[in-house]
Amino acid sequence: MNMSFKIHNSLTRKKEEFKPLHEGFIGIYVCGPTVYSDVHLGNVRTFISFDLITRYMRHLGYKVRYVRNITDVGHLEGDADTGAEDKIGKKARLEQLEPMEIVERYTLGFHEVMRIFNVLPPNIEPRATGHLIEQIETVKEILKRGYAYEVNGSVYFDTLKYAEETGKYGELSGRKIEELIALSREDLKNQDEKRHPSDFAIWIKADPSHLMRWPSPWSVGFPGWHLECSVMSTKYLGKTFDIHGGGSDLKFPHHENEIAQNYGACGHAPARYWMHTNMLLMNGRKMSKSDGNTITPLELISGNSPHISKGYHPMVIRFFMLQSHYRSTLDLSDEALQAAEKGFKRLMEARRHLLGMRHPGQGQKGELDSEINRLLDQVYEEMSDDFNAPKALARLFELVNRINALKGGQASFEQLTPETFQRLQQTFPTFISDVLGLEDPTDEGGSGQAELLHKLIELLIELRQKARQEKNWALSDFIRDALKDMGVTLKDGKDGTEWVLE
Repeated sequence: MNMSFKIHNSLTRKKEEFKPLHEGFIGIYVCGPTVYSDVHLGNVRTFISFDLITRYMRHLGYKVRYVRNITDVGHLEGDADTGAEDKIGKKARLEQLEPMEIVERYTLGFHEVMRIFNVLPPNIEPRATGHLIEQIETVKEILKRGYAYEVNGSVYFDTLKYAEETGKYGELSGRKIEELIALSREDLKNQDEKRHPSDFAIWIKADPSHLMRWPSPWSVGFPGWHLECSVMSTKYLGKTFDIHGGGSDLKFPHHENEIAQNYGACGHAPARYWMHTNMLLMNGRKMSKSDGNTITPLELISGNSPHISKGYHPMVIRFFMLQSHYRSTLDLSDEALQAAEKGFKRLMEARRHLLGMRHPGQGQKGELDSEINRLLDQVYEEMSDDFNAPKALARLFELVNRINALKGGQASFEQLTPETFQRLQQTFPTFISDVLGLEDPTDEGGSGQAELLHKLIELLIELRQKARQEKNWALSDFIRDALKDMGVTLKDGKDGTEWVLE
C-alpha cells in the first residue's frame, strides 16, 4: 500500500507532502481537554477529526504514537496568566470539592463520551500535574538561555526578545512582529510585572487562596498553561516530532507560545507540521451558552434539547461530522442530522448487502470491474489528500450504487472478476470501520458474528425470492414473518428486497 499522503501545514499555510522524521513512524501530539466541565461538542469534533487522521495513518501501515494530554492545572479563566482563577480550582471551590475530584469526574466523563463516539484512546495520555518536575526544569532552561525573567516569584517568557532575535513570533498565527514591538508601555495597565503585554507566564506564584500549588525555586505556585504542552509533547515524542494538532482557537496564544517556549528551551520549534480543525457552528451561529445556542453530546443523543426533533445515534453524529473536511466549518442543525441519518443508513445497508453477497465464480473484466477498481483507488486518493473524508465518502457512495445494482440485478457479476469482487468485499467494509470509525448499530458480538448474521439473512432472502418465483406464497410469508419475529423487517421494492434490523 502506498504510504504517502499530503497535509495542510498551518505553519506554512500550504499543502505539503508528508515526510516522517523516522521512516515508517509518526509522532503526533494533540492538545486535549481542560477537565473542569463536560466536554464541549466542538471539542468532540476535533477529537473525532484526529481519530480519523491517526486511524488512516495506521491503516496505511505507519506505526503511530499518538499523545493527547489532560490539562488538570494552570488553565486560567479567560486564558489569562495574571489576576485570574484556575478553571479547575474555581469549579472545586464552587462545589466544595478537592480539585482532583473535579479532574477525575470530568476525565472519566470525557473518556465515556470518546468511547460512545468510537474515538480510539491515544497511546499516551499524560496529565499536567504528573509532569511538574519536567516543567520546572524547562523553566530553568529557558531562564538560563535568557528568554525568561523572574518577578516576585513568577516567571515570564520574554516575547519581545524572542521576536527581535528570531523574527519568528507570530509565524503560526499571523501576528505581525512590527505590531508587537510597537506596543507601548502604556498597554501594560494592570500587568505591571510584565515587561511587555505579550509576555506570558511560564510559572505563576500562587496567592494564599489558590487551591493548586507546588514548591519551586521561585515560589510556591503552579505552571503556565502553555508550558505544560511543550513539556509533555517533547517528553514523549522528542524535541522535534512530526505533527502537532488542535482546534483552530488554539493557534493563538497557546500554540504560538508553545513554539516560543521550545525555542527558548532548546533552540528550535517542536513540530514539523501543524494541523488545526475548524469550528462547529449550530444553526449558522457560534455555539454559546449565554444565548442558548448550544447542545451537549448527550443531549444530541437523547434528543433532550429544543434544538432537535429527536435523538440521534452516536454513529449518525460521527458520520455527520465526517461529511465536512476537518479544516472547514461545520453547521449543526436538525435538518442536517436527519439527512446524515438517511445517508448513514444507506451506507450501512450497502455494507450489509455486500457482506452477504457471494460471487458465482465466473466473471470477466468489464466496465463494472473497471469502475469498482477506479472508485476504490479514488477513496484512498481522496483520503491521502489532506484526509478529505467528505470526498472519500462521495466515492464510497458511488460504490454503494454499484453494490445495490448487483444486489437488485441491474448489474451482472459477469462483468466483475472474482478478484475485484473480493477486493470490494474486503476494502469497502474495512475502510468504513477501520478508517472512518463507523460501526453498524445492527452489529452485535463483533464483526465476525455480524458478517455471519448478514450472510444468513441474505440467504433466507434468496430462499424467499425463489419461493415467490415458484408461487410458494406460504413459504415466502413464513420466512418474512419469522424474520420479523427476530427483529428483521423486509422491504420489497422494484430494485429487490431490502432488510432492516429493528
